[in-house]
Amino acid sequence: MMKFFFFTLFLIPLCFLESWMILLSSMLSFMFLLMNTGLFMQFFSSMSYGFMSDVLSITLIYLSIWISMLMILASYNILGSKTQFSFCFLIIILMMFLMLTFSTTNIFMFYIFFESSLIPTLLLIFGWGYQPERLSSGFYLLFYTLFGSLPLLLGIFYIYNSCNTMFFNLILLDYNFYLYLSMIMAFLIKMPMIFFHFWLPKAHVEAPISGSMILAGVLLKLGGYGLMRVLGFFSGDFLLNNMFFISLSLFGMVMIGFVCMFQVDMKSLIAYSSVSHMSLVICGIFTMNYLGMLGSLILMIGHGLCSSGLFCLANIIYERSNSRSFYFNKGMITLMPSLSFFWFMFCANNMASPPSLNLLGEIAIINSLMSWSTYSFIFLFIGSFLSCCYSIYLYSNTQHGYLYSGLKNFISVNVREFMLLFFHWFPLNLLILKIDIFMVWL
Repeated sequence: MMKFFFFTLFLIPLCFLESWMILLSSMLSFMFLLMNTGLFMQFFSSMSYGFMSDVLSITLIYLSIWISMLMILASYNILGSKTQFSFCFLIIILMMFLMLTFSTTNIFMFYIFFESSLIPTLLLIFGWGYQPERLSSGFYLLFYTLFGSLPLLLGIFYIYNSCNTMFFNLILLDYNFYLYLSMIMAFLIKMPMIFFHFWLPKAHVEAPISGSMILAGVLLKLGGYGLMRVLGFFSGDFLLNNMFFISLSLFGMVMIGFVCMFQVDMKSLIAYSSVSHMSLVICGIFTMNYLGMLGSLILMIGHGLCSSGLFCLANIIYERSNSRSFYFNKGMITLMPSLSFFWFMFCANNMASPPSLNLLGEIAIINSLMSWSTYSFIFLFIGSFLSCCYSIYLYSNTQHGYLYSGLKNFISVNVREFMLLFFHWFPLNLLILKIDIFMVWL
């Protein structure tokens, strides 16, 4: 696993070259080199004293590198300014923290890296956010996350006191409700679960495009990864308490679907749709069966690519019209017909159309939930229907209707933006051909 760490350290001197193209090409070439190392194994591989990788770790590490690379490609306005070095350095540091979080075997080190990833994200929002409200949205992100983190830290200390180890694979605990709650709340807030989700739309709306991409693409997946690792070492009757969180998430998926239909801000709608999809991931993880875990992993990867791509589309329009409102961004199919194709593809993938990873993940999770309780089909039916509704609402509102008369001049889409969108769309729809790499896990 040290190859990942040295790979990140090698990228830091490239920030001094003031050339984002060299940095980008280095990340892309290393990404493909690392993918050919054969780490997709059903057992823990490349294991050192404190680091390892399995399919769950390695897929999320690759997603982190891929999204970090696309963050640089998306932030062209920042790359030409005096803050280019600071921006690229922050992205590389954030990527390093994420890679260490996903590969550590020590639960305390996992907590340290889990919390450390919050700092570069906050600096991205504070430093390159759009409105003055970015300060309040950053504080929302900080204090919601810290609210769940202190019980998690106390739970980790209790685990060390009772098990004399902090390694994930050596911990085995009898069920204890307070310990169970303290270990999962930080991850549920990070995902986020309904009623703890208020920080997410605020952070997304005020964050720059790079902040929105990393938040939707990777940082929400930290919660799912933590839940999968933590629930693996509990024994006893904790499955009875999982029922409460599954029921709450099913209810939340439907409620957030209705909330999406009332949004007038593009980024806000995409952010709320992330909450809806993550509710489904929570349901899949808490069923604790093979299909639920497999579907949650696939949906996390699919959502990371799809949601990040939708934020890029919203940002491309925002850079030209200086507004995220549906009222000012209508009839874009007449101004940017080539971009309308990508709007259609990403909105279709957001509602889980074939052959996207979202469809496969949702099918597996729906199967696991139906085996848990057949009554869950009511919420799944309404939630899936609303997912189609708000995706169509997003597409039709931006592409059709009369053009806003205030748009005097409009710059068409360039090759860099087409590459950015294609690199989101390609793995999202083509990875389904190699789905066996996910199925060797568990």
